[in-house]
Amino acid sequence: MTRTLLAALATTLLIGTAFAAPVLKTDIVVSAAVVTVGDMFEQAGIDAEQPLFRSPKPGTSGLVPLADITAAASRVGITGFDNGGATASRVTRASSVVDEASLTALITADLRQRGIITDGMTADMLFNTRIAPFNAEPVAEPASIISLRYLPGTGAFTARFAIAGEAQPLDVAGTIELMIAAPHLKANLPAGAVLSADDIEMRPVALRFAETAGIAQLNQLVGMALTRQTREGMMLKPSDVAIPQLIAKNQLVTIYFRKGPMTLTVKGQAITSAATGGPVQVLNLISKRVINATAIAAGAVEVSAAPLSIAGL
Repeated sequence: MTRTLLAALATTLLIGTAFAAPVLKTDIVVSAAVVTVGDMFEQAGIDAEQPLFRSPKPGTSGLVPLADITAAASRVGITGFDNGGATASRVTRASSVVDEASLTALITADLRQRGIITDGMTADMLFNTRIAPFNAEPVAEPASIISLRYLPGTGAFTARFAIAGEAQPLDVAGTIELMIAAPHLKANLPAGAVLSADDIEMRPVALRFAETAGIAQLNQLVGMALTRQTREGMMLKPSDVAIPQLIAKNQLVTIYFRKGPMTLTVKGQAITSAATGGPVQVLNLISKRVINATAIAAGAVEVSAAPLSIAGL
């Protein structure tokens, strides 16, 4: 008898739990365009996916009076619920913000995919009219490009975007200034200074200006010597550098003559300047002869063994 009574009580409790009244939520956030029973109530059960009413626009919220909630719930068969004493519920629609920065990123990505923007390049974009930030549905791509027309000659563009949650497309227009990273000097340096990577920083400049002026690559500059006096912030061009001069004109040098195991040295004076491995004319200060030699190190030149003889020094 006792066992039967316990079983009956357990069954009663289970039934009570299964049919517990839904509990109203007073502050909810939804992502979809429709508020469901599961959004609005705890313990919604099998009715959780049933729609109740439209949600507010993305990025906005509104109060739904208890009377409206009761009427919407009754339409889907919910005749009673626990409101916890609340007189209304606040419903907020989540959103993704679309602004000029996000539209710029989409246009830049499209131009990069076309090969118009390459490594080391960026795009400065100016819209014809200011685009105030607005809310779209909170999806992976709240905005996407439908079409983009770009005129490289003038930089003018027109673009059409699809906005998640909006029936009408968004049309924009403006101009694009393509920028490219170019090497600039960090400090004032004299002519002849040999550049290191620490002397140079990359700054964006207009591509059209860089193409007209000529732009040097970083690997064309490091280890090279400046051909003129320079100033901080100057953009470096290929013509601003040359191979460093080991031997300067009128510099005193040591002339080396090697033949087999024998090496002779004599003092001389450079008549011309030269870079590493370059030809240089030097004056033998003893014989007063002008000799053709090769620059081998700072202040050192070498004379070929043939056809020159020792007497020819």
